[in-house]
Amino acid sequence: MAQTPPGGRSGGSGGPQGEGPDFTWLYGGRPEGSSPEQDPNATRAIRRQERPAADAGASPDDQATQVMRTQPRQPHQGDARPAPAPAPTPRPVPPPREPRPPRTQGGWSARLRRPRFWVRTVLALLVVWLVFTIATPFIAWQSNDPVAFEPEGDRPAEQPGTTYLLVGNDSRASLSEEERRRFSTGNPETNLTDTIMLLHTGSGPSVLLSIPRDSVVDIPGFGSAKINGAFPRGGAPLLVETIEQSTGVRVDEYVEIGLGGVAGVVDAVGGIEVCPRERMVDRRAGLRISKGCQEVDGETALAYSRSRYESALGDLDRVRRQREVVGAIGSKVLSPWTVVNPVRWWRLNTSVPDFFGFGDGTNMLDAGRWALAMTRTGSGDNRTCTMPVTSSSAETWDMDRAQPLLDAIIEDRTEDITRDQCTPSGVAR
Repeated sequence: MAQTPPGGRSGGSGGPQGEGPDFTWLYGGRPEGSSPEQDPNATRAIRRQERPAADAGASPDDQATQVMRTQPRQPHQGDARPAPAPAPTPRPVPPPREPRPPRTQGGWSARLRRPRFWVRTVLALLVVWLVFTIATPFIAWQSNDPVAFEPEGDRPAEQPGTTYLLVGNDSRASLSEEERRRFSTGNPETNLTDTIMLLHTGSGPSVLLSIPRDSVVDIPGFGSAKINGAFPRGGAPLLVETIEQSTGVRVDEYVEIGLGGVAGVVDAVGGIEVCPRERMVDRRAGLRISKGCQEVDGETALAYSRSRYESALGDLDRVRRQREVVGAIGSKVLSPWTVVNPVRWWRLNTSVPDFFGFGDGTNMLDAGRWALAMTRTGSGDNRTCTMPVTSSSAETWDMDRAQPLLDAIIEDRTEDITRDQCTPSGVAR
């Protein structure tokens, strides 16, 4: 039996067992009959590395390929398999931004053609107008000079509703010589109250009640005299005390207007409309006016409210015209154009402290309530009337009609006032 050459290959031309084709080249040998010189590019066998001495005594099984031991898997806490992490939500991809058109040339002419420019301009003007409209009354009120009007001693108890006393001060002291000529006021030392009105507001219709200036009443400390003599003797406190004792009505708020105040306010609102029932020419009041409704300025409105010598009922007709002027001013004040027009709004608000004096303790909100109530006189169910007087004398009150009227004001039952009690001239129908 032929001996197998080292390396487990036979000397024949076959494979490891010496059978078949010659694969000696595959195992790093040379084909039979060849020499290294004949085949310089022949494949050369790599020498086998000897195992270290530590493995020399190992058995063939130990030298076999060994499988690496795997580490035992640690159980997950809770013996529960962790949930897979949620897939991240893809972010929405914004649509591509359209390229901004190139800025056109042209300066202000190009801006004026842009709608956004006009929207911003209108909004800015609206904000400025709102701030101006709200701030103007606050600014004007800062120059108001309060008037002490509350009398000392016993007064009527508190009554429901609110009663304002409006006094037209006939003083010429604050008028210049030119203004006295314009308004035909005469004696500069005169200090009477040509206008005396009580305005009551409450749960029912409001009532504007005129008290004729020649009404004979008891003035505390001075005896029986015409009611307009109380003011020059003791100012606003004595006049309030006289009215409260004569009527039983408690005066809650006080408003005083100077002689030039009517003219100033009328001019501030751009004039008013009056409707004389007849042509009137009164040189003492400086009045010349035709019959019918017409627009008048402040000077004419003042003369119209002061005239009494050319009327059949004298002072009783005058108090009716005074209420007419007050109502016309109120209508003009409430006109939207008065608020929208910044010039008129400024002139109106700044003229109030110059011509009006409000009682001590009256705030701007109280003054606003009074002005709003005055603008509503004569409209709807609201009443305007003169203190009832006897048919024989305009100086004497008709208490049979006056007392129920006064009681209705005191108890805030103004809806109970009858037409016979509340007449324009005070004379019974």
